Amino acid sequence: MNIEDRTIPVALSARHVHLSKEHIEELFGRGYQLTPMSDLSQPRQFAARELVEVVGPRRSIPGVRVLGPARSATQVEMSVTDGYVIGVNIPVRLSGDIAGSPGVHLIGPRGAVKLTSGCICAVRHIHATVEDARKLNVVDRQKVYVRFPGPRSLIFDEVVVRVSDNFATELHLDTDEGNSAGVRSGERVEVLPDLCRDLCTHENCSISGGASDGVTRPFCELTASGVRIR
Repeated sequence: MNIEDRTIPVALSARHVHLSKEHIEELFGRGYQLTPMSDLSQPRQFAARELVEVVGPRRSIPGVRVLGPARSATQVEMSVTDGYVIGVNIPVRLSGDIAGSPGVHLIGPRGAVKLTSGCICAVRHIHATVEDARKLNVVDRQKVYVRFPGPRSLIFDEVVVRVSDNFATELHLDTDEGNSAGVRSGERVEVLPDLCRDLCTHENCSISGGASDGVTRPFCELTASGVRIR
């Protein structure tokens, strides 16, 4: 991670499926083990050779990649656009938060699975090691801004930080979000914990010196939530 300019790499995540051990066997056969194809950027995670078909009420999407290793619960991660295609209103959730989410059917070469829940659009988020989080001045579950450079430059808010030494530091976006910013995997983006303090270029601001955490009204439309006038 480049600490001087607060940039981190971005990884775009296409539609994929995480499967429980039970569902691996139902889709691919009794005692079946996923076959690693390539390592992912996050430690101990891999793209498997196995593919499944995701079926919704409107239509299906074949050839959806399975990621390993097996998880405790099956989770289908798709973009909002994918949801339109298959006819499912996919909620934006943190990974693992599948309670009350819609279900889909999964079809494999040896069987099919009907999910009662588990289809989500992953909220944009940053994986960060403990050390990198300290250097970026962010904490676990904090929401920050991320600025994208280039001809389609924009700022995303509501980016959730997840901190663990089991992670590699990077921003995760789905394909819809990556396309909107014109960004590709491996490019670098800037983390902004606070727009006023980190981004504003207005010189001799008459009110920035009065910024503090409090409960009165915001002093600027671009301010981070929780930063108020004294």
